[in-house]
Amino acid sequence: MRILHTSDWHIGRTFHGNSTMDALTEVLGALTEQVRTHSVDVVVVAGDVFDSATPSGPAYSLLGDALVALDEAGARVIVTSGNHDSAARLGFQARLLRDGIHVLTDPLAVGEPITIADADGPVHFFGIPYLEPAIVRQHWPEGDSAGRPLRTQAQTMGHAMDLVRAGMDTHEGRAVAIAHCFAAGVDATAGLEREVRQGGLDVVPLSVFDGPDYVALGHIHGRQTLSERVRYAGAPLHYSFGEQHKARGSWLVDLDAHGLAAVEWLELPVPRRLVTLTGTLHEILAPEMVAEHANEWVCAVYTDALPQAEPMRRLRESYPYCAMVQHQPVAVSEAEERSYSQRLRTAVTDVDRIEAFLEHVRAGHGATDAERDLIRAVLDERVRAEALV
Repeated sequence: MRILHTSDWHIGRTFHGNSTMDALTEVLGALTEQVRTHSVDVVVVAGDVFDSATPSGPAYSLLGDALVALDEAGARVIVTSGNHDSAARLGFQARLLRDGIHVLTDPLAVGEPITIADADGPVHFFGIPYLEPAIVRQHWPEGDSAGRPLRTQAQTMGHAMDLVRAGMDTHEGRAVAIAHCFAAGVDATAGLEREVRQGGLDVVPLSVFDGPDYVALGHIHGRQTLSERVRYAGAPLHYSFGEQHKARGSWLVDLDAHGLAAVEWLELPVPRRLVTLTGTLHEILAPEMVAEHANEWVCAVYTDALPQAEPMRRLRESYPYCAMVQHQPVAVSEAEERSYSQRLRTAVTDVDRIEAFLEHVRAGHGATDAERDLIRAVLDERVRAEALV
């Protein structure tokens, strides 16, 4: 059996205020072409189908079109819900979908698989929707294997996988698990979801996923191979500049009669590349730089000592897809790295105090000659005004 593993579509997410619907439509079209080209039997979508618990009408339309296209390309489709999805909203239409499309959002059905057979026998797909411990612990009052209440993702996912393994015991054949969580061993530079918590409470040990022939994970936006049989596919689009160098694609998974046979990475197209340009504003606006990157999403990091006037407007005149601008002055020498209070101790006049303040907020760079003239003029005017009172 041939399976295509994808996840984290985030239908409806914006990119710095810009819609991603057209780009995602293009990429999901390419995903459908992968199904045709590689004769895929089953497409697995491991959570975060939508970006919001309250998707817009166009988001539902895009999802419907994508699922129908995958089905018409010859694949069965199995979708689970993620932390961004509303399980109720994503799952309400499950009964209305055609036979080849399955949407799994009920935690109480974790141990009951969707079974699809090939020439080598049945393959059982166990879908685990995103499990928020505070919400789902009421369904499993027995707690974890030690009888403790389910308070963490590790405990909750461990219990769910126990149910999966119990289901595997009663359903003979190969097995695939689908889950949405933050598993131990993930490379922190891979594109962590913005809701991944700090402190380790949501980290699920890799051993929790022992048992199935393949585990398709979602939640991390970059592809990850935690073991030969446990993987993240990542998001099909770049949703932040931090992800710009990460490959976009899906895992093509082959199962033979004995279990996992092969896994191959299939690249997806990038509708518009992301690039971070660093240098002075003058350097970033240089004609040769503009010619190379004018049609890309741009994050401009300008290193001028002082903030420049209207940098975004000036950048967008040359880079119509400039989405972000940051001012990061080149670091000053250690001799100039004094605290604000240290600078004030050497200040005698009001001009000196203003100079100390400017040095503090400008990473060591004080007033320019023109600014000093303006400061003196304002202070002189204040003295004249006080004399008239």
